[in-house]
Amino acid sequence: MQLHLIDNVPDGLTLRTRSFVSAHGVKVDVRPVEGHRQWWLDRDVPASAIDRMAAYQERWGGLLLPPAPKYDGGPKYLDPDAPEADSAGWWFEAGMQRAAVPYSFMIGPSGEFGIHAGKWAPLHATVEGWVESLALAHHASMWAQQVTKLVGDDADGIDLTGYAPVREVRGLTDTWWRGPDSLVALYDGEAKALDFPRGRTAMIHSGLDEWGLRGGVDDD
Repeated sequence: MQLHLIDNVPDGLTLRTRSFVSAHGVKVDVRPVEGHRQWWLDRDVPASAIDRMAAYQERWGGLLLPPAPKYDGGPKYLDPDAPEADSAGWWFEAGMQRAAVPYSFMIGPSGEFGIHAGKWAPLHATVEGWVESLALAHHASMWAQQVTKLVGDDADGIDLTGYAPVREVRGLTDTWWRGPDSLVALYDGEAKALDFPRGRTAMIHSGLDEWGLRGGVDDD
């Protein structure tokens, strides 16, 4: 696998996440989508679906980031493959898994990033949201005085009174919440996609100062 330094971080990301991608991300070589266009067209994949894959690859293709704290690290690197359709529209794979997991990482018909295992769990409304969540997890774990992990019913019992959603992660099934001195990440994707309530996980990053809470990002 050929690795390259990132010289052009995608726009539309917060400063915290741009710094994270620049410092901790690399690019790997990927095969251009256009090389498979005719093969897919011959198998009734519409040109519009292939265009979406090509645009995704142009923006994100080959991006390899540190592992996510959930989903066995997430995709090894971002790159589209395996277009498929259902009644909602066309989907494609967001990137290959790092480890053997019973679901695929997918980009939904409306651009959501999520996992699919018979059931669809859209984790974030956009790919940007997924990348923002990785950067925030890295930042929060580095600055927190304590990190507490809760699973299953224990995760359901968290009181988020006085907390506000962290908007830049564009959370859907997975969400981040900011309180007076802590950040809480709620990971519900496996619980939803696998009908597995014990897969629900909360990570509480506590003892954070203003820098730890925001990392220079103001999303209010």
